Amino acid sequence: MTRFGEGSRRASGAAAPVEAKASAASPVIALQTHGRPAWTPRDYAALAREGFARNAVVFRSVRMIAEAAASVPLLLYEGPAEVADHPLLALLGRPNRRQAGNEFREALYGYLLVAGNAYVEAVSIDGMPGELHLLRPDRMKVVPGPDGWPEAFEYSVGGRTVRFVDEGDGTLAPILQLAFFHPLDDHYGFAPIEAAQVALDLHNAAGAWNKALLDNSARPSGALVYQAKEGGNLSEEQFERLKKELETGYQGARHAGRPLLLEGGLDWRPMSLTPKDMDFLEAKNMAAREIALAFGVPPML
Repeated sequence: MTRFGEGSRRASGAAAPVEAKASAASPVIALQTHGRPAWTPRDYAALAREGFARNAVVFRSVRMIAEAAASVPLLLYEGPAEVADHPLLALLGRPNRRQAGNEFREALYGYLLVAGNAYVEAVSIDGMPGELHLLRPDRMKVVPGPDGWPEAFEYSVGGRTVRFVDEGDGTLAPILQLAFFHPLDDHYGFAPIEAAQVALDLHNAAGAWNKALLDNSARPSGALVYQAKEGGNLSEEQFERLKKELETGYQGARHAGRPLLLEGGLDWRPMSLTPKDMDFLEAKNMAAREIALAFGVPPML
């Protein structure tokens, strides 16, 4: 139970939880990482940058789920009776001075969907939880204890590290970790965006490829063939000059449709891609459907 949990229990007058026995397998799990931070197994910055920040499908999926989850009203019950006025409701309605309740929960779900983990810090005021703050998952490290469960959390920013640790009186560190199920990791969750990494790379690559084709008039424009009377070739200087003139004077959307001025001995032979080679749209749509499937979002949305 975190400080937040302890304070909420005291405020509501609920009975203390029954002490549970530790799992027999926990010490075996803890042998590998006892007392040392367990590092996150993926590059969160790359997932956030290539996924959420540069992919419209991921961005829309994350926002759609986070906004819908944050809009669900929170209700508190004591037995069968609903409690309309309670410090916990006030705290969740305004977790801190910078965020309202829906903004806080939207960011929390966003971290969960992109990183697979979300961390909430409870700040105690007069022995009661007074504020809740979200901590970035890529800056947090879990420190497992001898029983395999986290005994501390280390939050690092700019070379400085803050350690949230158990106080030794039965009260745990004031950190709540929320994590998705991960079949291969004991301490960190598995984000939906990780399951869609191949589709994400394909979708981004297809977009970059189409952009490059558009920059070059959506096809290899053609070939300039030098037809010398005596079978000679262009000199190195002539070749570089011609190449530079084509790049600066005829390439890109700004020069689309501009007539090509040829010198003697040069012949223009147009080239084009086949419809099959140009069919990146279907591959991109398939990748988008796979990304939406990983997030559980209907592809048509």
